[in-house]
Amino acid sequence: MNREIFYENLIKTNQPFIEDYKRSFSKTLDSGWFILGENVSYFEKEFADYLGGNFCAGVASGLDALVIALQVCGFPKGSEIIVPSNTYIATILAIVNQGLKPVLVEPDIHTYNIDPALIEEKITVNTRAIMPVHLYGKCCDMDRILPLAQRHNLKVIEDCAQAHGAAINGKKAGNFGDFGAFSFYPTKNLGALGDGGALCMKNSEDYEKAKAIRNYGSRIKYYNEVIGVNSRLDEIQAGFLRIKLRHLDQINEHKRKLAKIYLAKLNDQFIKPVNQPCFFDVFHIFNIRLNHRDQLKSFLLEKNIHCEIHYPVSPNKQEAMKGIIDHIETPISEKIHNTTLSLPISFGHTEEDIHIVCDVMNKFPLI
Repeated sequence: MNREIFYENLIKTNQPFIEDYKRSFSKTLDSGWFILGENVSYFEKEFADYLGGNFCAGVASGLDALVIALQVCGFPKGSEIIVPSNTYIATILAIVNQGLKPVLVEPDIHTYNIDPALIEEKITVNTRAIMPVHLYGKCCDMDRILPLAQRHNLKVIEDCAQAHGAAINGKKAGNFGDFGAFSFYPTKNLGALGDGGALCMKNSEDYEKAKAIRNYGSRIKYYNEVIGVNSRLDEIQAGFLRIKLRHLDQINEHKRKLAKIYLAKLNDQFIKPVNQPCFFDVFHIFNIRLNHRDQLKSFLLEKNIHCEIHYPVSPNKQEAMKGIIDHIETPISEKIHNTTLSLPISFGHTEEDIHIVCDVMNKFPLI
C-alpha cells in the first residue's frame, strides 16, 4: 500500500515549535493580559522590521486587514477598486463590504497574477485604488503597477495573504504600496494556530487610524474618535507568531527546495510555475495546470496523494456575487480555475514525499 501523503498536515508542520508554543502560552496565561499586550506589540515591531517597513497593526484576519485599509483610505461609496479576476473571494468581499465597486482585471496566464498591461484601460474617474494580490507566494509585477498608480494618483493596497517573505530584488511583499494586508491562517507560510492578520503601512497617520479602527475606533479607552470594529490580533496567537517568524526564512527555503524538485522532475505534460529573474517566490501554493485536472486529482487520490484546488470557482461565478460582478466575462481566469491543481508543499513534507508525488504524476496517462 502506498504511503499516504496529505495536502497539509498541521501537526507535522508545527511539531518543531510545540515546546516553544507551550512556553509562550504559559507565559501569557500567567501574565493575565490577553488583549493587546506585549506579544502583539513585539510582534508588530518584529514583523514590520522583517518586511523592511515602518508600521504594522495586528488584526483578527487577513480579510479584516483589507477592510481596515479601505476604511483608513475613506473612499466615497461607489468608488472603484481594481482587483484581479482570479483572486480568492476574500479580496472581493473586502471591497463590497465597504460599499465600493470591484473592477476585475484578468491575470497573466503565466504568472497567475494581475496583468499590468490590462490595468490602465480599466481606470476611470471613479477609480481610487489598485489591489494587487500576490497569489501562490509570487509577487505581482510591482515595477509596472506602481508607476500606473502614481500616474493616476491611486492608492495601492497589496493583498499579501499568500506572500509572507516573497520579494522582488530583495524588497518584500507588503512594502511596495501604501498598505500590505497579511493573513496568518494556519496553513500560511507564517501561520498561527487560529485566525489572525496584520496591516502594514508606511504612513504614521494611517497607522494610528488603523489601530483605532481595529479597537472600536478608540485610541483611549472609552473615547471613540472614528467608527471602528473589534478586530484585534489575539495575544496568544501573537506569541505563537513571534516564534514562527524567527523560522519564516527557514520555512520559505524548505518550500523553495521542494518546489525545485517539482520543477525539475515533473514532465512537460504539466504546466508548471514560471521562474522569473529577480523574483523570490515562497510557494505558499505550488500549482500546476492540466486540461484533465479532475482526472489527475482522482488518479492521485487513488494513490493516497491528496491535492487541493485553489480555486475551483472564479469570484464572478460565485452565488454571492450575483448582481455585483456576475455579468463580467473573465475567460483567462476561467481557464485557470478549470485547470489548476495545488500539490503538497508544506513545511511538514519531506523531499522524499515530493519525489513520490512526482513519480506518481509522471505515470498519469495522457488522455
